[in-house]
Amino acid sequence: MTYSGNHGTWSLLSPLHCRDLLSVVPYGASLANVRLQQPAVLSGRGALLPMIFWQKTLEASDPQLSRQELDWAKAVQDLGWIRPWLATTNGPKSYHLEGEEAQRTAKRRLERERGRREATADMSEDLSEGEKGDTMSEISAHGDSIKGGKMPRIGSVDVMENLANQLKEKKLYIVLISLHGLIRGENMELGRDSDTGGQVKYVVELARALGMMPGVYRVDLLTRQVSAPDVDWTYGEPTEMLNPTTSENATHELGESSGAYIIRIPFGPKDKYIAKELLWPHIPEFVDRALNHIMQMSRVLGEQIGGGQPVWPIAIHGHYADAGDSAALLSGALNVPMLFTGHSLGRDKLEQILKQGRQSKEEINSTYKIMRRIEAEELSLDASEIVITSTRQEIEVQWRLYDGFDPILERKLRARIKRGVSCHGRFMPRMIVIPPGMEFHHIVPHEGDVDGEVERNEDSPASPDPPIWSEIMRFFSNPRKPMILALARPDPKKNITTLVKAFGECRPLRELANLTLIMGNRDNIDEMSGTNASVLLSILKLIDKYDLYGQVAYPKHHRQSDVPEIYRLAAKTKGVFINPAFIEPFGLTLIEAAAHGLPTVATKNGGPVDILRVLDNGLLVDPHDQQAIADALLKLVSDKHLWARCRQNGLKNISLFSWPEHCKTYLSRIASCKQRQPQWQRSDAENDNIRSDSPSDSLRDIQDLSLNLKLSLDGEKNEVGSAIDNALDAEENESDGKNRIENAVLTLSKGILGGTQKSSSVEKVDKFPAFRRRKCIFVIAADCDTTSDFVDVIEKIVGAAGKDKDAGSIGIILSTSLTISDIHSLLISGGFSVADFDGFICNSGSELYYPSSNSEDSPSGLPFVVDLDYRLHTEYRWGGEGLRRTLIRWSSSVNNKNGNGQIVSEDELGSTAHCYAFQVKDPTLFWCLGHQLIFRSNFTFFFSCPPSVQIPPVKELRKLMRIQALRCHIIHCQNGSRLNVIPLLASRAQALRYLYMRWGMELSSVVVFVGESGDTDYEGLLGGVHKTVILKGVGSGSRKLHANRNYPLEHVVSFDSPNVVETEVGNIRTSLGKLGVLM
Repeated sequence: MTYSGNHGTWSLLSPLHCRDLLSVVPYGASLANVRLQQPAVLSGRGALLPMIFWQKTLEASDPQLSRQELDWAKAVQDLGWIRPWLATTNGPKSYHLEGEEAQRTAKRRLERERGRREATADMSEDLSEGEKGDTMSEISAHGDSIKGGKMPRIGSVDVMENLANQLKEKKLYIVLISLHGLIRGENMELGRDSDTGGQVKYVVELARALGMMPGVYRVDLLTRQVSAPDVDWTYGEPTEMLNPTTSENATHELGESSGAYIIRIPFGPKDKYIAKELLWPHIPEFVDRALNHIMQMSRVLGEQIGGGQPVWPIAIHGHYADAGDSAALLSGALNVPMLFTGHSLGRDKLEQILKQGRQSKEEINSTYKIMRRIEAEELSLDASEIVITSTRQEIEVQWRLYDGFDPILERKLRARIKRGVSCHGRFMPRMIVIPPGMEFHHIVPHEGDVDGEVERNEDSPASPDPPIWSEIMRFFSNPRKPMILALARPDPKKNITTLVKAFGECRPLRELANLTLIMGNRDNIDEMSGTNASVLLSILKLIDKYDLYGQVAYPKHHRQSDVPEIYRLAAKTKGVFINPAFIEPFGLTLIEAAAHGLPTVATKNGGPVDILRVLDNGLLVDPHDQQAIADALLKLVSDKHLWARCRQNGLKNISLFSWPEHCKTYLSRIASCKQRQPQWQRSDAENDNIRSDSPSDSLRDIQDLSLNLKLSLDGEKNEVGSAIDNALDAEENESDGKNRIENAVLTLSKGILGGTQKSSSVEKVDKFPAFRRRKCIFVIAADCDTTSDFVDVIEKIVGAAGKDKDAGSIGIILSTSLTISDIHSLLISGGFSVADFDGFICNSGSELYYPSSNSEDSPSGLPFVVDLDYRLHTEYRWGGEGLRRTLIRWSSSVNNKNGNGQIVSEDELGSTAHCYAFQVKDPTLFWCLGHQLIFRSNFTFFFSCPPSVQIPPVKELRKLMRIQALRCHIIHCQNGSRLNVIPLLASRAQALRYLYMRWGMELSSVVVFVGESGDTDYEGLLGGVHKTVILKGVGSGSRKLHANRNYPLEHVVSFDSPNVVETEVGNIRTSLGKLGVLM
């Protein structure tokens, strides 16, 4: 709030803005008693500088504070309880932003240290005294060795070779995902825009290289299909085969569907090419369509190489945050391992922009959708078996910014796994450094280049100069001078302007060398994106300022095939390649330059540090130090001996970055994952023999599901998996987790199996699942404020189905946060029959039930049968009892701070083996980040503390779990009165994808009914290929659950989609007509 008075204007901002704490508060004292007195009015430089001071007014405080109290006071200061800030028109914005970021950093550090202590304390309980030593002393910095350990090092040459050799006999299917930018196999338009850069080249070459590896049958690179008038028609082609680079490497022709392919999936605006920041609302649609492709391809490959059984992907690999989010959902739907490569990380970008002091966090989020991106990266950490990075710096500096990754805790977990000690439900992805590879087939040695010939051979018709050479040379008054080459798009983070300043202000450098700037392709600067155009204009102004005409080349166009020739030209002139980016995630251009014999100067921030350590072919510089850049360039172009040594070192060591080496390590890492696949096993022949209206759509399928339970629990071991049972990811084999599942699930299955077998053999009347026979499925997922409202909504939707439901063409599924017993009570109270519904998605998506007429044989005595395969399908990284203990400890801490009784308590009756439920006594208690300040008269300020401690929002509890390496999905539901904690990749939306996979329920034939708001998993129900009907006035009471979102709903939901309509509850049938469902 802002207060205006005689002493100036005061802006009372978030407490996280605190900078100076001028007095301390004793440990454990009530902050409600702290008052801020009238500010002193100080004059200086002609302006009033009001200051607000703290005053300690605690009545019984001891003037001698203990160390514990001082530590607590420091924590209060770090967390920034309060910082009233003078709101002046000329206040330094960067100072505000710097203070905000400092407080966020301090808060994150304290939270991480606290979470690490709690996790370590949990895991120390089952260690003997001799095991409670510092596990760090037993692990190297890379986690490679354990004293007396039982497991081989995955990094050892023998293990890697063994795994690679085993894979040669396999026929693997690998799925890569890279969504944004323009992707094609030939003539890539790198630099066209900020989305079509190095990542595009990387994923295409990775897919191509993997497709040529022995043991790999097929590689699919999934991306977005773009059929826009302003892009080439090739980006609209559904499929493009990536031809092998050389016929010699293509030695394993396996079948008609083998090889590497770009698969373009249509999603988002059909006729528009959009930036990656605008793709988020369309991710669910991509996931649904990609799932359909993978299912079809798995069946095709099954016919070719799988003996009729589907061949599932051995891994799904997401590239960048948007693809990571997609890969997490797809890996959950398919129950296959996920890999992730970040390429560029959101938290690091956020910190870099905040440090510049030009934009606030809110402004950054509005421009870059940065918070949605960060949440996608956190989910990728949650779901990934392996995170592949290009450099160790990415792990140690960038990934450690995330809640879901702590390198110290990761090493402790790794030590426990190697000892065979339980991790108490905690999981951490394995960080692996695999430098990107490079294709060397197009690099042809030229004698003149190798011999160091720098004169242009104009008289030799046998070897004419490439056309791009003349295009560059025309800029220079003296083209024979050494060429300093920079190859990057005109993006602020590439730091090209600093390079031009360094060149322009260093006269010796200008006299010795020319500068070539390859900054993508352009026709008209006015048609470029705003940011890129701004950078390019700045560069042109600098060229004019320093009068660099005749010394700087900046051609408008080049083809991808020209890039090797550009490197050659720079090397021929004994020039230098430079990458001055503020931070470079890897630096693939440095490897390309080295392969052409070109020494390099590179930023010391990011991947170039590791690259130059291996290649030893250049110098590192501070990208912010203009003089250091000029000095390094001058040193290399002036010292011929140094230049020659760097060139030779680069050519000698470059083979370490080849694609075959990369793929060999990559495949070995995939083999180290515990392989998973859909739990059920059904032959295509069985499906072919069942007509859509056949009575066989009964309990026979669920009988298969139950009979496979024991096999699923034991884990079917393939040849590769058995070779590395003792490898890195053995946390999935924890005995306590297995026993818990067997006790919880097998006991339940006994009764279910009995009822199932009796029903299927005697009656065959349950018709379950009947999804294949339905032309349309209505999913009632409205989160109503009251039970009576929910009953009314069900009645209206069932009534809208009308005769179509009676005829069997429409089926209905209930999807809710309620337990199955609550659903049964609801149906009875509303006068509904269980048989009116085809399925019941319960506990926010953690369980799936079908109707059954044999309630006497059900363990619960209710007329439902549980889908056990779905439970097994979604239990990936479920924390079990370790997670439950942590949640109970959290609820106790909230209650202890309250002092007025329990406000959060475990709901033991409402909890299941895969859903830990907690009741919230007073849903009106909502906790805002930090305590706000309320103005009182006489310039006295009080902390606005509620009468009882408020409930943290879901994002804070999720952060707490991630910090402790506990992976789960937390939903605040039932109008705020309940918290459901379920497996990470379980949800109501994912349950629909499971039904598509398991029973063939077409997602495009699904209509999901939701309210205006809902539980905190609401956004997941709105997107996808299904149709959505938003019921006006329904669930409006749940809006408060979304008050503390990290990002607005509009960033992730496309409300203007033709598949989304809004209607009154009484007008449902009309809205269905608009969607083309009921005619």
